[in-house]
Amino acid sequence: MMTRIVSILVLFSLSALAGDWLTYGHDPQRTGWAFEETKLNPENVSKMVLAWKTKLKNEPLLLSALTAPLVASGISTGKGVRSVVYVVGIKGTIFALDAETGDQLWEHTLKYAVLPGQWQYQGTFVCPNGINATPVIDKSTNTLYMIGANGALYGLDLGSGEVRYGPVQFVAPYSKNWSLNLVNGVIYTVLTQGCGAGISGFYSVDVRDRHHPTIHQMLLSNTNTAGIWGRGGAVIGTNDRVYGGTADGVFDLQQGDYSDTEIAVSLKDLSLLDYYLPFNWQYIRTKDFDLGSASPVFFGWHDRNLLAAGAKEGVIYLLNADNLGGADHQTTVYTSPRYGNDKAACCEGLGIWGGISTVRDPDGRTWLVVPMGGPPAATAKFRLTNGPTPHGSLMAFNVIADPKTQAPILEPVWVSSDLDMPDPAVIANGVVFALSTGSNEDQSGGTEKRMLKSHPASLKAFDLKTGKELYNSGSAMTSWVHFSGLAISNGRVFAVDHDSNVYCFSLPPGVN
Repeated sequence: MMTRIVSILVLFSLSALAGDWLTYGHDPQRTGWAFEETKLNPENVSKMVLAWKTKLKNEPLLLSALTAPLVASGISTGKGVRSVVYVVGIKGTIFALDAETGDQLWEHTLKYAVLPGQWQYQGTFVCPNGINATPVIDKSTNTLYMIGANGALYGLDLGSGEVRYGPVQFVAPYSKNWSLNLVNGVIYTVLTQGCGAGISGFYSVDVRDRHHPTIHQMLLSNTNTAGIWGRGGAVIGTNDRVYGGTADGVFDLQQGDYSDTEIAVSLKDLSLLDYYLPFNWQYIRTKDFDLGSASPVFFGWHDRNLLAAGAKEGVIYLLNADNLGGADHQTTVYTSPRYGNDKAACCEGLGIWGGISTVRDPDGRTWLVVPMGGPPAATAKFRLTNGPTPHGSLMAFNVIADPKTQAPILEPVWVSSDLDMPDPAVIANGVVFALSTGSNEDQSGGTEKRMLKSHPASLKAFDLKTGKELYNSGSAMTSWVHFSGLAISNGRVFAVDHDSNVYCFSLPPGVN
C-alpha cells in the first residue's frame, strides 16, 4: 500500500510538497488529490470566505475564457518571493497573480504569424481558435509550458513571464489539445475533434535540450474521430504508460482507427501497448456516448495498478492498468451498472463528464469520486444521499475486494447534494471540493442559447466520509464556467469563470 503512495510522489518534484498545484488534476495520474494540504479540514471548511476576486483583461471566445488555474510557491518575482497563480486566456495571454492578494504580477501575450483555416468545426465552440489546454509547470527549471493557438510550445519564466523556451512547433495550428502533462522532462498532450486538421492522438516533446526537441506521436484516427477530449488530457501512470479515452468513430484495428476505446501507450515513445474496447461499442457510438468525454484516473489498489474510466453512458469501468482489456481487449476487472443518464441522451450534459478523481483516506480506504450530470439512475442505490439532485451530483465509491474473487469492485457510498453540471472533484484532507459550474451543456438551440441559459457557478465542499455539504460559496461567483477545474494550495482554493474572473477562497485570518 505505502509503495503505491510513494511511487506517485516520485513523479513529482519535491518542491510540489510545499502545496503546489503544478498540473491539471494535481498530478500526472490526474487524481485530484492534494495530499499535502493540512490547513483545510472537515471541521473548519464551513468558515471559508471569498478572499479575493480579480477581473482579468481577457475576452472570452464562445464558451471558453480561461484555463484552469495552476499554483507555484516560492517564486522570485519583481515584487519579491511570492506564491503565484497562473491562468491562460483563450486568446493567448498568460496572467500571473499573487496567490495571497490577487494582485497581478505580470502578463505576457503570445504573437502568432498564422491564421486559422476553414476546417469543419473551426470557429465553433468545438474548435474556438484559441487555447484550451491547461499549462504545466516545471519547478526544477522555473518554467511554465503552454501550447499557443499556433500549435507551438512555449516555456515562460515563472517569475517574469519572459519566454525561455521555444517556440517549438508541436501540434497543428489551431488544433484542440487538452491539459499538458510533464514527467522527466517530457511534455505530453492529446489532440481531438479534427480542429486545425490535426489528427487525434497522443503527442509528446522532450524539452530537456532546448535546441534539440524530440517529438513523438501516436495517431489514433484517419479522419477527425477518436479524439481524446477528457479534460485531463494525457493521463500518466507510475508504470511508464500513458492513458486516454477516445471519442466516437470507426474502430478498425487494421486501419489504425481506435474510437471508443481506452488506450495505453508507452511513456518513452508513445508506441501502442494496450487498449480496451467495450462489448457494446457500437451502441456507444450510435448513442454518441463517446468514452472521450471524461478522463480516466490511474491509481494503485493493493498490489494492482488500476484505471477507472467512465463517460456519458453513466457506466464506470475498472481496468487492469498493466493490461487493458485483457487478452481479448474487451475484459474489464469490473463493470458497474448504469449510475446516471437514464434518459440515454448524448448531448444534454448527462452522464460522466470531465474526469474521475481518487483518494486514499487515513484508514486505507480507496475512494473514487465521480461527477455525474443530471439525476442518478433510478436503479442506483447508495448508502447515503443528501437530497434531490435533478441537475447533477458527485457520487462516491469505495474500491473493495469482491468477497468471492477478491477482485476489486465498487461499493456505492454517497451522493452529494445538487450540483448544476459538476466539474471534476478535487480532494484535500477529508474534504471534497467541486464547482457547480452553472454551464448549460444542452447542445440544442446553438451556442448563444446555451450561454443565455447558464447560471452563476458556486464552490461547494463535502465531507469525504458522508457526502454532507460543508460549504457553499452562494452568490460569490458571478458567472458560469465551461470545462474548467479547481486548484488547491496552502489552504486556498482557486477557480475561474466565463467573465474572466479568478477567485480565491480561504479561511479568514486567525481561523485554524
